[in-house]
Amino acid sequence: MRRVATAGFVGTAIEFYDFFLYGTAAALVLNDAFFPNLSPVNGTLASMSTFAVAFLARPLGAVLFGHFGDRVGRKATLVASLLLMGLSTAAVGLLPGYREWGVWAPALLVFLRLCQGIGIGGEWGGAVLLSAEHAPPGKRGLYGAFPQFGPAAGFFASTGVFMLLSGALDDEQFRSWGWRLPFLLSFALVGVGLAVRLRISETPVFARAAAARETSRAPVADVVRLHWRQLLLGGGAMVVVYGLFYTATAYALSYATSAAVGVDRTIMLLLSMASVILLIAGTWWGALRSDTLGRRRVCLLGAALCTVWGPLLLALLDTARPALVLLGLCGALACVGVIYGPMGSWLPELFSTKVRYSGASLAYNLGGVLGGAVAPLVATRLQDVHGSHAVGGYVAAMGVVSLVCVWLLPETRERDLYAAPRAPAPRRADAPAHGDVTEP
Repeated sequence: MRRVATAGFVGTAIEFYDFFLYGTAAALVLNDAFFPNLSPVNGTLASMSTFAVAFLARPLGAVLFGHFGDRVGRKATLVASLLLMGLSTAAVGLLPGYREWGVWAPALLVFLRLCQGIGIGGEWGGAVLLSAEHAPPGKRGLYGAFPQFGPAAGFFASTGVFMLLSGALDDEQFRSWGWRLPFLLSFALVGVGLAVRLRISETPVFARAAAARETSRAPVADVVRLHWRQLLLGGGAMVVVYGLFYTATAYALSYATSAAVGVDRTIMLLLSMASVILLIAGTWWGALRSDTLGRRRVCLLGAALCTVWGPLLLALLDTARPALVLLGLCGALACVGVIYGPMGSWLPELFSTKVRYSGASLAYNLGGVLGGAVAPLVATRLQDVHGSHAVGGYVAAMGVVSLVCVWLLPETRERDLYAAPRAPAPRRADAPAHGDVTEP
């Protein structure tokens, strides 16, 4: 289990380092490098649009890698997703800007971002299945937390690299070539990830299903046909996770360093790095408590906290005071962690072994399309037209959507992953509310 936990953490940390690099670069420099002829607001919108492209590609990655993950196995599929993600990221660092290649530069940037989205779309589902399907009974929340630490570590590393370069280089050096160095580092990180992942074995749950020839020929079709309710509600539960996270990271970085607020870029990067500690703490707490209190109860708490903190985050950003900005970021990421932690075990538990990779990946990335792809875009436009209070209301609305979806999902912490989830039986008049009964 130590090797499995390490592989799950290291792999997702590297992949999300690659993914978050783009978000940081989009907030800081991509508008100048690839959209220099646009106004500052429209340039930011254009760079954030290329950022959003990957979220639209993530369901495609979930379909592609989910199919092979449910047909061939978890391990081989995870190796392929790591290669696609890492090489696409490194290529961004080599891509000439608009001044050198004209319109081909942003066009190729969008293509590479699409490849990133496809790669990350297949990463998370396989990583959490690697942990959940190896974990002993009663500890799936614990071991499912290790892949969940990957995004926090990846964000910390990508932000830290940008912060170091921002402090070591002057503004002209940073904008002309310095921002490319973190992307080129991905070449080395891919080698590290491959060395770790090639040492692990296939999960016992999938190996047993494959030996019994119990795999699905068309797992995605089976998810849509047999598990559509879990798919939609699982995706809805993830909406505020993505929405508040990217509002507190990509959008907050762009907004707080703009002329309207005026926080120094290096200080804001440092504050963002510090706030990730609260994301890790919230993720750990939520994952551990989900093994004792249940997935549903902990996620209800997390969704409610995100709903309340969204408007407060924007109010604290508007103060431009580093201490209050840090409070807003820390509170936001801590709330995200509480609901995000249990998802590493809850989403896999919602689907049968035949379609688990496809189902968990699609639900996770459906939430990404609804919450992550549009959040920085909508927030930027709302801020420009209506002010920061509208952005806070938008985040709160996403919290309400997730709260309702979590409420409608069943409790699953006692579920046997070898067995297919049963369809819910008709509710008796004297039965507890839906979701309070643990399904075997």
